[in-house]
Amino acid sequence: MKLMNELYLYREMIFSLVRRDLKGRYKGSVLGFLWTFLNPLLQLGVYTLVFSVIMRNGIKDYYLFLFVALIPWIFFSTCVSGGATCIMTQKEMVKKIYFPRQVLPLAFVTSQFVNMLLSFVVVIPILIISGKGIDLLAVTFLPLIMIIEYTLALGMAMLVSAITVYLRDTEYILGIITMAWQFLSPVIYSIDQVPEEIRPIFLLNPMTSILTAYRDILYYKQVPQVSTLLNAVVMGVGLMLISLFVFHKLSKRFAEEL
Repeated sequence: MKLMNELYLYREMIFSLVRRDLKGRYKGSVLGFLWTFLNPLLQLGVYTLVFSVIMRNGIKDYYLFLFVALIPWIFFSTCVSGGATCIMTQKEMVKKIYFPRQVLPLAFVTSQFVNMLLSFVVVIPILIISGKGIDLLAVTFLPLIMIIEYTLALGMAMLVSAITVYLRDTEYILGIITMAWQFLSPVIYSIDQVPEEIRPIFLLNPMTSILTAYRDILYYKQVPQVSTLLNAVVMGVGLMLISLFVFHKLSKRFAEEL
């Protein structure tokens, strides 16, 4: 409760950092903010070419099947890999002034979340134009799964950002981990394609439930199963609690370590 009150008092600082990140991300770029939409579209094109044309997998409307999971994955992976340095990049601020250190990963993840929401501005029209359409009842669950993923991403960003202050190699290790994590998550394939004997292991991956829920809502146009949502909530909240504890312990010596 004390932390929540502190974060509320520093809400203007959080909003300021989010605005600065969104404005400065593509500063000096010719296409600027258009990269928010172009980046996922280019990745979509590459994956579609490989898995729909070259390595045919037989999934109907594969580009849609992929797109609705790729956007959430880009958000999560960016929060993990980029979130690792969100404290390091603001080390002068950390050393000179007091503020709840949780502000930095919170602002970083929030700016990435805004980017994901903007990307969904492209996803929804594509679903409609393609003839796939959307189910209004199923879509009402979309904000819920977004909040769950946001919680998970924030927990991961807090955890890795705190560890990186003490272990600088974490930033580079996470590049390999996120790449492997993507292939261990149902981004480019369906969880049904995973052999049954090892499927329980895949379900331990929190992103499995989250991506399955996104795909249920937007591709299959159905309400996610209660077990899928419950699994995602438990893992998201569980990781957040662990991250808050670790971050609190490690943040006490951030200034000295930086």
